[in-house]
Amino acid sequence: MDSAAPAPFSGGGVSRPPASSVLPLDFGRLRALVAAYLRPEDLGRLEAAYHFAADAHAGQTRKSGEPYISHPVAVAEILAGWHLDSQALCAALLHDVMEDTHISKAEIAERFGRVTAELVDGVSKLDKIEFQSHEEAQAENFRKMLLAMASDLRVILIKLADRLHNMRTLDHMRPDKRRRIARETQEIHAPIANRLGLNAIYRELQELAFKHRYPMRFRVLSKAILAARGNRREVVGKILAAIEERIPQWNIEAEVWGREKHLYSIYRKMTEKRLSFSQVLDIYGFRVVVPDVQTCYRALGALHGLYKPVPGKFKDYIAIPKANGYQSLHTTLIGPFGTPVEVQIRTPEMNHVAESGVASHWLYKEDEKTLTELQHKTHSWLQSLLELQSTSGDSSEFLEHVKVDLFPGEVYAFTPKGKIFALPRGATVVDFAYAVHTDVGNRCVAGRVNGELVPLRSELRNGDQIEIITAAHASPNPAWLGYVRTGKARAQIRHFLKNAQQEEASTLGERLLNQALRPHGLTLGQVSTFAWDRLLRELTLQARRDLMTDIGLGRRLPAIVARRLAEIQDAESGRADVVKPKPAGAILIRGAEGVAVQLARCCRPIPGDPIVGIIRKGQGLEVHMHDCPQVRKLRSERDRWIDVEWEPASDRLFEVTLKVLTQNVRGVLGKVASAIAAQDCNIQNVSTESEQGTYASLFITVQVAHRLHLAKVVREVRNIPEVVRINRVKADQKAA
Repeated sequence: MDSAAPAPFSGGGVSRPPASSVLPLDFGRLRALVAAYLRPEDLGRLEAAYHFAADAHAGQTRKSGEPYISHPVAVAEILAGWHLDSQALCAALLHDVMEDTHISKAEIAERFGRVTAELVDGVSKLDKIEFQSHEEAQAENFRKMLLAMASDLRVILIKLADRLHNMRTLDHMRPDKRRRIARETQEIHAPIANRLGLNAIYRELQELAFKHRYPMRFRVLSKAILAARGNRREVVGKILAAIEERIPQWNIEAEVWGREKHLYSIYRKMTEKRLSFSQVLDIYGFRVVVPDVQTCYRALGALHGLYKPVPGKFKDYIAIPKANGYQSLHTTLIGPFGTPVEVQIRTPEMNHVAESGVASHWLYKEDEKTLTELQHKTHSWLQSLLELQSTSGDSSEFLEHVKVDLFPGEVYAFTPKGKIFALPRGATVVDFAYAVHTDVGNRCVAGRVNGELVPLRSELRNGDQIEIITAAHASPNPAWLGYVRTGKARAQIRHFLKNAQQEEASTLGERLLNQALRPHGLTLGQVSTFAWDRLLRELTLQARRDLMTDIGLGRRLPAIVARRLAEIQDAESGRADVVKPKPAGAILIRGAEGVAVQLARCCRPIPGDPIVGIIRKGQGLEVHMHDCPQVRKLRSERDRWIDVEWEPASDRLFEVTLKVLTQNVRGVLGKVASAIAAQDCNIQNVSTESEQGTYASLFITVQVAHRLHLAKVVREVRNIPEVVRINRVKADQKAA
């Protein structure tokens, strides 16, 4: 190690503390941990990195009063427990020098290599940026963390180890800061650790986050568990002895031990399932580790012969591993005194992967088959993160999409060819379609579950076989966002709708601007290239299409843009300032324009109704009836009003709800339905509401072509003797 000592560090006038004062105190434990698996030259590089970091952080202390260097060393010790390589360990020691000192990335690269510098830079970037709000900062940090992880997994391992040590030493922070950091850990860092299969870290992060986020609940539960532990010891010992006696009778070698329930898992089970503390604590957990996969199933048979299994409580994660690579057999038995006994059966390799997840790539390299499968799954997930990033609008949206996928999938569904997909609980046919392929999701129209046609919103169950039916001209429906569960489905639907909206908004923007230019004696075709270029420079826009999209989405008012465009055109051509206005003309509405032009749900206009258009910022043009209460509220914003008219011919049908007050006699619903059908009108929905006395209200949603069609339907229904009154219902009003 002496031969690998670093050159003296001279930056900033900081001198290195004598090696004798820092090395035994801080570096000794770390050196003992890594000496078992690192080469001598790697040990030298590690000691050099230690001295470099110690010099850079000289004089700095933590909130606890300890020298700051104790933190990077503790992070490196956590990583050494996973047998990470020297590059990652050096990066762990140096992970705060770029952020907290004057050291540059180039200097780290020169001393310790490009890879170590990239790792340090990846970790440092996560905490460097300032944001408008804590939520925005959290979302952006999360995005950067996951994208850094996609380029080199060691970045996230260093970051998780960093967070783990900070959580272990959080007591020295202010209570409000402790709660904020604990919540962030619970929502982001712990789920990432779980998704990567780092179960030991996942559990500890959860426990520590629970302790600092809900200190009173943590203390009460801790005392309750200590008080109950003595009573439990006798039951655990009895079950353990019975299992250890039964397993050898089947010629099985096994290690068996009782699993202590974690505080946070007890708390979560109490809150989620509304159980009392004694009910949760009455479940006993055991782990059985056997030599190979075949013996796992034999051990399962032995245990089912010892205690009766609980139906529906058996899970085979060996045949179908979890998304994070976890494998084990889970079964629940009815033990002595009727107590539930949860047992996990696994091999030593599965146990390694269960505790260390992707870190087992460095820790246990002999089990190539298991690790190859685990690495493949992790790689696929990381690739899906990059895909989500490219389709998400901003960091907050990305955070929303990925958070869904960080929680373990509970539903396993199959394609007709037998390929399996793990999806979160509550996933629908649409989620499955997007899991197969983005194009399949975008074009799906229906699904067959176990051979039966079902709606797209149908929730999937374990073991379902799904066939997706697609159509060439189909496209995502905004309503899908109300029931999809996976981040990929949500991101892809939003991406498709956003692009479609921008296309439609651009077309609408052209129509609106052309209308606004007419009072200035201009049309879009008459505006010169010079005028366009100057206007786009003033508005700092790249292309004319961007301006049209902004107008169509209501981000810019067409009247203001038209006035400025006319001014530039006049200045260029020398035209007189006063131009005889031409009639502006109204925008024609078909009712089927798409997402950039919407018929307001508050008044639900149909062709023939007097209408007015309102430009909604970020949403496009919204068409209301002229007497709609929402329009009256916007009288002060007349510059957002647009003249609109119905297009003379439209083949679209429009939904209208009618409230029909009738005498409560047999057969009246049939008469009303017949009258509606006689006017070539389709009924979409019917509901009833009992009135006082001898009357009943029918709420009937019908499809009509225009206002005249509706009038014929109303007249026909009104002629029924039992009908007392009929009214058209507005969505936000009660019919009179």
